Amino acid sequence: MATNTSDRTQLVEWIALTIDCADPHALADFYGDGLGADVRRRTEDSAWLVLDGLPIILRAVEGYRAPTWPSTEVPLQTHFEVMVDDPDEAAAHLATHGATFAEHQDPDDPHFVVMLEPAGQPFCLIRSSMATRL
Repeated sequence: MATNTSDRTQLVEWIALTIDCADPHALADFYGDGLGADVRRRTEDSAWLVLDGLPIILRAVEGYRAPTWPSTEVPLQTHFEVMVDDPDEAAAHLATHGATFAEHQDPDDPHFVVMLEPAGQPFCLIRSSMATRL
């Protein structure tokens, strides 16, 4: 039986997603310049931004280790999936802002590109015509 979400009461209010990293200012520059996020505030060890209505806090963590995706030696801490018109064009643009191509790509899906942001967290570029929304 399908659940009718209109009958549910919202339990929480979204505040922000916090991402641990080594250098929050470099990461804020990437999200701001590369993805168009609005960088709202910077402190010595953090940066606060909003990306497409999603509040994000970037927090410096001593000894930060980037995930080793697809290996789980160092697991993913966060993972963004974003829709774009052209994944290859978006990837080229983001590479000029410090993103790199993940070594592991799905050879059977040309509508999907996995990249790493400057802190090493993977994110996926999905062709908008192929994406499904929740």
